[in-house]
Amino acid sequence: MTYDSVTEITSVRVVEALAAALETSPFDMEPPLYDAIDPEALDLLFRDGTDGEVRFAYEGHAVTVRSDGTVIVDETTYVPR
Repeated sequence: MTYDSVTEITSVRVVEALAAALETSPFDMEPPLYDAIDPEALDLLFRDGTDGEVRFAYEGHAVTVRSDGTVIVDETTYVPR
């Protein structure tokens, strides 16, 4: 599932994408995002226009966040590189 959002805050885009994939409200997500990744660090990661992507696991989903703002939530097993 690829998710594009109008918000510019990366961690908010990730929570919205995960909530959509998990078919739940962003306010009802358990565990919270910060159990998987530091939301503040995620927000700062691409702030200066750096190209790249970050991947992490959340509740059995592989989450990819790209520097262009795209968030991909995949239900396959997460294997770190």
